Amino acid sequence: MKILQINASYKPAFIYGGPTMSVSKLSEEVAKAGCTLNVYTTTANGTDELPIMPNITKSVDGVEVSYFKRITKDHSHLSPALLRALWRNAGQYDVIHIHAWWNLVSVLSALVAQLKRVPVVISPRGTLSDYSFDYKNSLIKKLLHNWLGRPLLNRSFIHATSPAEQQSLQQIIKPRHIFDIPNFVKIASSAKTKLKEDSIFKLLFFSRIDEKKGLDILLHALALLKIPYHLTIAGNGDDNYISFLKNIAHYNNTERYISWIGFRHDDKFDILAGHDLMILPSHNENFGNVVIESLSAGTPVLLSEGVGLAGYVTKNNMGWVCQANPQSVAGVIQDIAINQKNKLQQISAYAPGLIHADFDENKLVQRYIGMYQHIIKSKRP
Repeated sequence: MKILQINASYKPAFIYGGPTMSVSKLSEEVAKAGCTLNVYTTTANGTDELPIMPNITKSVDGVEVSYFKRITKDHSHLSPALLRALWRNAGQYDVIHIHAWWNLVSVLSALVAQLKRVPVVISPRGTLSDYSFDYKNSLIKKLLHNWLGRPLLNRSFIHATSPAEQQSLQQIIKPRHIFDIPNFVKIASSAKTKLKEDSIFKLLFFSRIDEKKGLDILLHALALLKIPYHLTIAGNGDDNYISFLKNIAHYNNTERYISWIGFRHDDKFDILAGHDLMILPSHNENFGNVVIESLSAGTPVLLSEGVGLAGYVTKNNMGWVCQANPQSVAGVIQDIAINQKNKLQQISAYAPGLIHADFDENKLVQRYIGMYQHIIKSKRP
């Protein structure tokens, strides 16, 4: 079985957060399982380019990755070199797996693959939802979707990462089949024992800083708290938007209770383990890798209803779910800190083991391989 993964970014472009890490981990695990797997990507690294010679193939943690030059510096990620290579080589693969949507790498790669009559599976990764249509360039998205996107998607197989995303996709497109398989997520090897040294409730936001993530909601919620707390914000994003968020904290007189520590990678699990509660108040989130990472480190989570893993967390009693507004966020935080400290300790004790069982890499990779096998068998003559 020969699989080609296509994503506009690949590690070490960690600036794009969870999707880049999930695609990399998926590629590594499928390759380790014995499949022939290649990756086509671009040199995208935010507004900069990765320090990698373009249009060459190199081995990255056991995966053959071809990095192609892009000619746009924004989220369109146009790469004629990638599309030319795909046109030449698409027929060599049994399945082409395309990640994300609303960029020219994904949309045009789907078009090329279908013209070459190679089965396509697309993982939208949160980019196909009611929220995404109304979030940034909404008119362009709707025009592109009606003219080109919907026909391509309806002729493809679709991979959702959570039941919530699957349900959302079923309301927008009618593809050949939708598979529901969780992301591969690198999890903590072990959870550290939490030692409560003081009465300050240690809150953490650990994500890419973007309007979609609802950090502004959390910052407004802080002004409503009546408990001792400190919020750590780990992540990066647009400088202008971060300045806007810092002005919220200044206006609310809460900035002295906040630490902005920027993007973190190597010490991620130490940071997660060092806090009492990880909060992700996103407006819309197909999955939420950091939820699994946090629970694997023994840190309970507070999620908005828009996070794809909210149902999983509720079902397994590993955290709390709130509405995406300051009053709801503040109310739940306050209740946890005052009335549910025992539950925090209980979650810290049992969540890591459950996460290791549910996100076992050997089990997950067999589900992905099963998806590819299903697609190959369904190939139209």
